Amino acid sequence: MAEEKKIVRKKIKAAGDLGKFMAKYYYELDAAAKTGDRKIAWCTSVGPAELLRAMGFLVYFPETHSAMLGSTRMATDLIPKANAIGYSPDICSYLTADIGAYLEGVSPLSTIFKGIDGPPRPDILVYNTNQCRDVQDWFEWYGRAYKAPVIGVQTYRNVKEVTPVHAAAIAGQIKDLVKPLEEVGGVALDMDFFKETVGLSRRCSDLWKEVLDTAAAMPSPLTFFDGTTLMGAAVVGRGTQKAVDCYEILLAELKERVANKEGAVENEKFRLYWDGMPVWGRLSAHSKMFAELNVNVLASTYCNSWIFSDLDSEDPFNSMARAYTKLFIVRSDEHKEKYITEMLDFFKVDGVIYHDAKTCPNNSNSRYGLSQRIEKATGLPFLTINGDLNDLRLISDEQTKTNVEAFIEQLEEK
Repeated sequence: MAEEKKIVRKKIKAAGDLGKFMAKYYYELDAAAKTGDRKIAWCTSVGPAELLRAMGFLVYFPETHSAMLGSTRMATDLIPKANAIGYSPDICSYLTADIGAYLEGVSPLSTIFKGIDGPPRPDILVYNTNQCRDVQDWFEWYGRAYKAPVIGVQTYRNVKEVTPVHAAAIAGQIKDLVKPLEEVGGVALDMDFFKETVGLSRRCSDLWKEVLDTAAAMPSPLTFFDGTTLMGAAVVGRGTQKAVDCYEILLAELKERVANKEGAVENEKFRLYWDGMPVWGRLSAHSKMFAELNVNVLASTYCNSWIFSDLDSEDPFNSMARAYTKLFIVRSDEHKEKYITEMLDFFKVDGVIYHDAKTCPNNSNSRYGLSQRIEKATGLPFLTINGDLNDLRLISDEQTKTNVEAFIEQLEEK
């Protein structure tokens, strides 16, 4: 029997700083929930977090909790609990896993962070449907459960170019959030503080973009799988100096790796782009599988979702409207094709992996011929993996491995 190849996956030292950041973030939320010293707003991950912070709220993002449920592989057993109260197994498994966890009174937070029982009780819930309509239903369920007000922004869909009309409409909706937030928080909006918060969010966004762009180096100093674990501060910490500090440290480390030609995958032979959601319960397994084949899956549309280059501290409402309406998920297929094609060229990849997530059609871009059109335009082959972000019953590990190995053989033949 051939000896199994030992894969050494290089650890990123700055991941420790990001881990400490996340711990402090959750402990601060937990303390506020227990003491009532600070008001807590729940926010969708691409919602108006800057406004909430500027109005004195601590901000909690349920999607991060759902990703933890996926990565700890708790989600699959919890999803049926939400199905039992009327939620279809075909809708977002972030939603069903999270509500299932609430119904069962369990949370990965309690095992990861000693002394925390679970998510903090909300004083208000604020959504933006730029991700999907599921987030609105998700938040309204919790609004009923906690008897808390629910407010939000209704976005545009299939946007080709973001126009001043789009921006004005969304900015108006964000402005309309101020009054109910003032009523719940008891604090009037301080425009100077709001501008400062938006400026910090933009700085975090710019640093996160620089971090992800280092993957264009050959060999790449990080992988897509690294990105999914390093993005925490960009999601929950934007608008804070602490998040900026974390990414300055991370960027310096990655630039050093680039200078030393230190790749995240030893003997990087092929470079792939990942489109769609991660399979949270298989991050480690997928990282190892590709590394064993000398393949670096190094960039993605998913991790880039927290790059908001339109944010402008001098024009907070309108710039937030533009930034959150330019989100990849709400754009037209024409825009998506152009964007992905440019990314494939920038990162110098050899092929594309599309994850067709069963319960996340909004983040699955391989269902209407887009992947074939991009292959025709670029000449780069692609592979579609069928699975899900959280529900592991919807993915076959053996089939995935077989298909990936066959795809890499295809690249070798080229």
